[in-house]
Amino acid sequence: QVQLVESGGGSVQAGGSLRLSCAASGNTYSSYCMGWFRQTPGKEREGVAGVYTNGGSTYYADSVKGRFTISQDNAKNTLYLQMNSLKPEDTAMYYCAARQSYYDSCARFSGYRYWGQGTQVTVSS
Repeated sequence: QVQLVESGGGSVQAGGSLRLSCAASGNTYSSYCMGWFRQTPGKEREGVAGVYTNGGSTYYADSVKGRFTISQDNAKNTLYLQMNSLKPEDTAMYYCAARQSYYDSCARFSGYRYWGQGTQVTVSS
């Protein structure tokens, strides 16, 4: 079992930056794919960024490449999403998620088992 708690959402103007954090607790000793997802009303949840905790390989959706950076602090069991050059279309509820994986399959944004409660990001034009 893994518990995930996001923080850091808020409102920002277009072109601004935010950093989301996701504190993990529970069984954090295994290898995991950890990811950030986002969802707006009426749309499917979209995988934004992912990282393999054992090795650190990162993966991004095309819509955020070059603007978002996913990182992890293993000592703090915390996942981050640095979001720069934000656009109004980045407005969404952002979720942290995790799934156990014995190999790096994190390019695939599916099969996630553990989810946080979400944090709202609003970008105004």
